[in-house]
Amino acid sequence: MNVGDAAHRSGLPAKTIRYYEEIGLIAPARAANGYRDYSSDDIHRLTFLRRARNLGFSIDDCRQLMALYQDRGRASADVREIAAAHVTAIEEKVRELQSMRATLQKLIHACHGDERPDCPILDDMAGAAAPGDRTVSARP
Repeated sequence: MNVGDAAHRSGLPAKTIRYYEEIGLIAPARAANGYRDYSSDDIHRLTFLRRARNLGFSIDDCRQLMALYQDRGRASADVREIAAAHVTAIEEKVRELQSMRATLQKLIHACHGDERPDCPILDDMAGAAAPGDRTVSARP
């Protein structure tokens, strides 16, 4: 099947499929006319990649996961290690996002939101605090 059909069946944009080929994640056969010829196995791999990317795995992680998926002699511990490292990274990102949210909530609360030009939100972003004021910051 052609890239359009592969895109429809895998749920990925054709541009993404071409990118995955360019970086070596997939390697569809070529028809006699030189066009890509995607097999059902290619669609399965593309669907696998779509799901992995939707779970937030990096391209490098996807490359490792794909290799492990295709290796019937793999140790599930190797897959688990990649997934656990990804969860750790997600948890760190969640902490960062919660800190940003808390900082922004404090800044929004401190902002009068009226016609005056004073804006603690912009002051904090600029790192400028009025003398004696303590800025609220997400970073120590």
